[in-house]
Amino acid sequence: MASLAQQFGGLKCPPISTTMNKFSSSKNHCYRVMPRRRSIISAAASPVLADAQTRERMKLKEMFEDAYERCRTTPMEGVAFTIDDFHSAIEKYDFDSEIGTKVKGMVFNTDGNGALVDITAKSSAYLPVREASIHSIRHVEEAGIVPGVREEFVIIGENEADDSLILSLRSIQYDLAWERCRQLQGEDVVVKGKVVGANKGGIVALVEGLRGFVPFSQISTKSTAEELLEKEIPLKFVEVDEEQSRLVLSNRKAMADSQAQLGIGSVVIGTVQSLKPYGAFIDIGGINGLLHVSQISHDRVSDIATVLQPGDTLKVMILSHDRERGRVSLSTKKLEPTPGDMIRNPKLVFEKAEEMAQTFRQRIAQAEAMARADMLRFQSESGLTLSSEGILGPLTSDLPAEGLDLSELPPAED
Repeated sequence: MASLAQQFGGLKCPPISTTMNKFSSSKNHCYRVMPRRRSIISAAASPVLADAQTRERMKLKEMFEDAYERCRTTPMEGVAFTIDDFHSAIEKYDFDSEIGTKVKGMVFNTDGNGALVDITAKSSAYLPVREASIHSIRHVEEAGIVPGVREEFVIIGENEADDSLILSLRSIQYDLAWERCRQLQGEDVVVKGKVVGANKGGIVALVEGLRGFVPFSQISTKSTAEELLEKEIPLKFVEVDEEQSRLVLSNRKAMADSQAQLGIGSVVIGTVQSLKPYGAFIDIGGINGLLHVSQISHDRVSDIATVLQPGDTLKVMILSHDRERGRVSLSTKKLEPTPGDMIRNPKLVFEKAEEMAQTFRQRIAQAEAMARADMLRFQSESGLTLSSEGILGPLTSDLPAEGLDLSELPPAED
């Protein structure tokens, strides 16, 4: 055993008997003996460790062989993500990056110049502040663009420096605005427009984010363009042409529409806006009506300024209302209790206005009833009927089916 210890421990030592004697008599010899005992234990355990390592290697080898066999024979067994799932994922995150393509993305960062948007591309896309809204804004947050917001964008360009895409919301909003204007025109509704500019032909107003043109001839008020700046006025659509970028509006038609409930014979309160040789323009709730000089009084008015002055408030009666052209004809003459009262006593005219207007409406109703009675009597006696176009048509088969057009007949001779 002493020789075996020398072989593994590499130490020269006396026989065991000698060693034991020295161990009992000296502590120093004890330290020389201990390495020999550990070496003997290690040498004895080496075969056991080697067997354990061999078994572990064999176990790993069997595992690898089994895994290889499964990959070769049944590669997709137990795998939840299939080939079809892979192709679906590719289609989901693959998109066309051509200019004009619409993509969906999520805003994940904003700065003073715009916003970074994740559109699942190889690099992030950028939304400049000028493309964030159809309206003029100074920061994207004014348009509701904040981190976490998901929107649909349109690709309008590419940044050559880093190959990132440039996006726009403004282009999409423009398309929607034109569509909305066409819809509103079809519905013939009145909208509000903010006056933002003017030129020699009219004013410029913002409607649904688009800049529309309102000719001076289509403005009912006599206010100057400078006076209308930054004010909202009622408007109606005249022309909506996206291809030509033409948006023409009318304030006159809008005001006439707002006064649609005012029929002939209605009494309204107005303010004199301006005087002309032929009459006075009266503002009646935002629409200008003409009080012709012949409709001021039964007595002759040689100088309108002697009766009316700009800024005067008065009551007038509506004689006619052309909604298409946005024109309203007015009268104070029909409100006079006695001829000439508008010149001599206008206060009395305004006090009796509703009463005189009621009398006027009754006379109109009586005249219309008499006209209908005369028409019915004419039809029964002549066997003819008169169309709204002034054409006589037959009640019998003796006349042509299309009737007789009396408008072509020459005037009677004396």
